[in-house]
Amino acid sequence: MSLDAFAAPGSFYKGNLHTHSTRSDGKLDPADVCRRYAEHGYDFLCLSDHFLGAYNFPITDTRPYRTDSFTTVLGAELHAMTTDFGDLWHILAVGLPEDFADTGVNETAQQLADRAVAAGAFVAIAHPEWYGLSLPDALTMSSAHAVEVYNHTSHVHSGRGGGAYCLDMLLNGGRRINALACDDTHWNVPGDENRDAFGGWVMVKAETNEPDALVDALRAGHYYSSQGPAIEAMHRDGNELVVEASACQQIILAGPHSLSVYAAGEGMQSARLPLERFAGKWGRLMVIDKAGLIAWSNPMWF
Repeated sequence: MSLDAFAAPGSFYKGNLHTHSTRSDGKLDPADVCRRYAEHGYDFLCLSDHFLGAYNFPITDTRPYRTDSFTTVLGAELHAMTTDFGDLWHILAVGLPEDFADTGVNETAQQLADRAVAAGAFVAIAHPEWYGLSLPDALTMSSAHAVEVYNHTSHVHSGRGGGAYCLDMLLNGGRRINALACDDTHWNVPGDENRDAFGGWVMVKAETNEPDALVDALRAGHYYSSQGPAIEAMHRDGNELVVEASACQQIILAGPHSLSVYAAGEGMQSARLPLERFAGKWGRLMVIDKAGLIAWSNPMWF
């Protein structure tokens, strides 16, 4: 439940969980990728190169680029054949061991995801809108911790960066699963190699900015996701959800099907949202600023 993130001890750390380098199909080498994220004020990064035989199944070692104020988490974008529509599966795994075994020839997507979770990783269903992932396929990912509700590169290249539809269908079916925003940066937009970077991130509540602590917090759901706005605080007061945020225009609590409540106002920074209609249901918060940028909480069950 995402309210736990605001009650948990520690501080919020900004990070991107989905990124590529020259170890797979990215255009910048790992050192440059890490340097750019550190210079843009990120506290941590997962360099998640494509875990494919064509790239020698890389778990890119970013440990040399850690500093006193910036850390890295090892991970990869895993692949298996095939989705309902014959596409290669894309599964984000954050916190993999360096010796994670290569994908087996007959290994299914579910088996691969299960193996990543067993190895200690935080696993997410990647960019479902980008390749039209079906609900039956999403349902097979029973071990996944999250769905990418925003993938910046998919938005930049095809206008299909969303994933809230997939998240909500899973929630409506009773699945308890969280949300995730990320970049999926490849550094390959002509004329502006930063164009698909720095557009979506997570704010993880952990006691230290260390890889193990960050992955533990991600697995526990102690984070929120954003394109820009901040969710400063959130707690329940009786039958109201009390929210504090950076300056915004809308604060929305969305629930099953068409259920939602919201507050609106120019530059508002707080809201009290009624919860009576959410009794026995789930809800997830969105904070939207005047530029239309969104912050997403993880789902809550009331």
